[in-house]
Amino acid sequence: MCSCINILGSNGFFGRNMDLDYSFNEKVIITPRNFIIKFKKEKQIENHYAFVGIGTIIDDYPLYAEASNEKGVSVANLNFNNLARYHSYNKEKKNYAIYEICLLLLSKCKSVKEAKEILKNINVLNVPFNENTPLTDLHIMVSDCVESIVIESDEDGLHMYDNEYNVLTNNPNFPYHRYNVSNYMFLDNKEIKNSINPKVNLNKYSLGLSSFGLPGDYSSTSRFVRAFFNKSKVIFPEDNKERIITYFKLLDSVSIIKGCVKTRNGYHYSRYASCFSYEDKSFYYKTYFGNEIVKINMFNKDLSQNKLIAIELSKKVEFTEDNN
Repeated sequence: MCSCINILGSNGFFGRNMDLDYSFNEKVIITPRNFIIKFKKEKQIENHYAFVGIGTIIDDYPLYAEASNEKGVSVANLNFNNLARYHSYNKEKKNYAIYEICLLLLSKCKSVKEAKEILKNINVLNVPFNENTPLTDLHIMVSDCVESIVIESDEDGLHMYDNEYNVLTNNPNFPYHRYNVSNYMFLDNKEIKNSINPKVNLNKYSLGLSSFGLPGDYSSTSRFVRAFFNKSKVIFPEDNKERIITYFKLLDSVSIIKGCVKTRNGYHYSRYASCFSYEDKSFYYKTYFGNEIVKINMFNKDLSQNKLIAIELSKKVEFTEDNN
């Protein structure tokens, strides 16, 4: 369970909530320009754009949950349980495993438009990363400051959808989410009007009644609608720091509180939230048990090197006590 939101514009943002019931040893990972990216079946890439995001490193290989490159292209992998289907090798296409697609697109693309061209000829392989790391059912959101797409691999192959909503959650598939939003087109942020019978004096007992019916549960279908509504109505201030805070407030509106979603393994909750700024190309994040927003500027690192840069996530908590 995760929620991804893209805010268009040169001063917009891309980010997501990572909702899981376990840790995957997540950390900030910067992939510099000369790190050799190897693939199971296709030619390795030796020189490429640098990118930053959160993921885990196994055998010196970055497995990203989400990341953004220095040109402003972002990719997020979201759970797509029991609906994703991967395939055997197809000699007529370029063959990449689902966990390789993020690296492929971020290393090569400076726009979603370029990503679309690459994706037209891709077959998603049913090859696990290694014997201890099985394949994960995923669908993927790819965004820049101009547009977003969603890619899903099922029995028929790889599908690519224009995503005018600029949000993505989990199951069902994207065509379902796109159709389901129509059930909520009556939602608004304005003062409600009595459209039943204006001759009857109905009591407007509360603000926000025009959004009555906005789903508030934690299901992926409800989070998709809520994310789209809130994204469509949110007002971003001019100040950049305030804009970043506002974006995290937007992610908070679809976050999961620990204890509210129980699984066989424990509790599903929003372990962290991430944000990439199209304006300054910096990466920001905050963790569930930390109350600070951490900024990572990859351009402050040596991006010409050939080794991954890993940064442990901060869980810093600060309280200010008023002793007056």
